[in-house]
Amino acid sequence: MSAQLTDAELAAHLAEITGRLLVEVRASGMLSLKALGKAGDATANQFLVHALREQRPDDGLLSEESKDTDERLAKSRVWIVDPVDGTREYGEARTDWAVHVGLAIDGVASIGAVALPGLGLVLRTDRPAHVPDAPHRLRMLVSRTRPAREATEVAERLGAELIPMGSAGAKAMAVVRGEADIYLHSGGQYEWDSCAPVAVALAHGLHCSRIDGRPLVYNQADVYLPDLLICRKDHAERVLAEVAALDAAAA
Repeated sequence: MSAQLTDAELAAHLAEITGRLLVEVRASGMLSLKALGKAGDATANQFLVHALREQRPDDGLLSEESKDTDERLAKSRVWIVDPVDGTREYGEARTDWAVHVGLAIDGVASIGAVALPGLGLVLRTDRPAHVPDAPHRLRMLVSRTRPAREATEVAERLGAELIPMGSAGAKAMAVVRGEADIYLHSGGQYEWDSCAPVAVALAHGLHCSRIDGRPLVYNQADVYLPDLLICRKDHAERVLAEVAALDAAAA
């Protein structure tokens, strides 16, 4: 691997290769669904961690599948990765799973790539494309297994169509690709669930924030980052207002 790759090129390359490895592991056909998820996580994580430590030895690193340490907290640049985002979907051979390779700089999701191996796609910060216009009736993404209350209630207030989907990365990239318009999540996530998707979404000109409008801050001692809003900028104010109204009514 060339040491001359830019950060964005490195992120995209690693996400793509990791996705290929995962597809090969699954294609072996030798593992049960549970064992496949564990093997996929382990294989993908080992590759990503070794590659990043070799290519960017001075940067910090946070991975869902590796033991965290305090060392990264003193770093300005920290790679935040999710080797398999959507392990269930990966094991079921669905297309709504992803590989996340993100770089947070001074706490901001700045550079990254999200691979959608089931679709043969890699979306990246250095190659933003036009986000298609929204239809008349908005489309809101929700978890296919655990739809969040805020999302379903906001969708009802907006008259939006609900679209169930698997991993966080797949949902975020559905907004980037124009397949949906709003991704509102409040059911609990961690930094690796959103860093790379947020970096890619920001590069495509989308709004990204907490569901109360606060910025998303990465490389924190506590990596729990429970909620997320990704949508077109012209929808953000209304969505945030509806969330605030729900919170006020519940208080």
